[in-house]
Amino acid sequence: MSHATAAPPPPDHYRHERSNVLRLAVAQALAGANSVVVYATGAIVGAMLAPSPALATLPISLFVVGMALCTLPSGMIAQRHGRRAAFLTGTGCGVLTGLLAMLAVMLGLFWLFCLATFFGGAYAAVVLSFRFAAADCAPPERRPRALSAVMAGGVFAGVIGPQLVTHTMDLWLPHVFAATYLAQAAVAALSALLLLGIRLPKPSAAEAGRGRPLAVIARQPRFVTAVICGVVSYLLMNFLMTAAPLAMKMCGLSQESSNLGLQWHVIAMYGPSFFTGRLITRFGAPRVVAAGLALTAAAAATGLTGVDVTHFWATLILLGLGWNFGFVGASALVLECHRPEERTRVQSFNDFVVFGTMAFGSFLSGGLLAAYGWDMVLWLSFAPLVLAIGALLATASARAAAAAAEAEAIGQRR
Repeated sequence: MSHATAAPPPPDHYRHERSNVLRLAVAQALAGANSVVVYATGAIVGAMLAPSPALATLPISLFVVGMALCTLPSGMIAQRHGRRAAFLTGTGCGVLTGLLAMLAVMLGLFWLFCLATFFGGAYAAVVLSFRFAAADCAPPERRPRALSAVMAGGVFAGVIGPQLVTHTMDLWLPHVFAATYLAQAAVAALSALLLLGIRLPKPSAAEAGRGRPLAVIARQPRFVTAVICGVVSYLLMNFLMTAAPLAMKMCGLSQESSNLGLQWHVIAMYGPSFFTGRLITRFGAPRVVAAGLALTAAAAATGLTGVDVTHFWATLILLGLGWNFGFVGASALVLECHRPEERTRVQSFNDFVVFGTMAFGSFLSGGLLAAYGWDMVLWLSFAPLVLAIGALLATASARAAAAAAEAEAIGQRR
């Protein structure tokens, strides 16, 4: 690893590892529920409020834009004021999301609902840094497991989010989902209270430096591969999940079946995190990423076989599994590409590229679904998969060639 040359941290650097990872995992569950609410309701409320059917998924697209635009500011806040300050700023955006969305539904204002989902994306951008914060809390040999453990908190988000929608969406009729968004704001406030007690290690003297220029780090083949695989894993998950609830409604399926499909999708997204870290330690991140890409391809292929509830649910479950292996594996690859003093800049830059690209896919999703249907959305998913698999193979080939050259050089010296 490139950061192995840095001075070792003090002995007490990791003393709060278990407490911090647990708090981050629970906060991940609560924050993930907020995201699930947006995905479960965003396109439907968008269709109710938007002036054109093609704009139905714009609120979810702006959610992704918020994620992309707020990753770099979040990293700057973390670098200057500490990760906890960034976390609390994010949860504040989460509370604002729920309150603005509630008002938008009650007043029938599409632009206000779009603003609400943008703030929801800002919240989600901060939440996704939880995984890297957990890695900071652990020694190098346990970092993949710490990262994976926090992602496992999302399993509970898969239950909390859809159930929150199901049990609150009709409480304030005729304002469908208004009570849901108020509950969403309360969940974000609870997450903020939890994060107040987090105690992250202070940067060491070695970590206070600026490190290498970002351009130098970003040119590393391993980093490029990590970013491509992270982009494709998240892009396709969002691309298909954004369209799925609306596609299910267009096929005459109920909101309850859509909620349950998303519930199992989110459980599949985060459930493997209980053991993904161990798989990465045993088999290596590239192999885990490759498995994720294969599962995502299987999800798209399954969706092409029919439009019954079971087809949608199977597609969403496979899509969730593929995202977990692909995204967690790519995140582990990122950890191998930077030194301690470079981590916040490199991690936030990685997330900026991932979510910036994902926003593009999210914008396309609604228009493609409205114009060409669900099958076209699924067929287009295969092109990015080919790119990611090619990047993995190229990097593996380059590493094998470098290892062979090094072995030959050692043999000649002997």
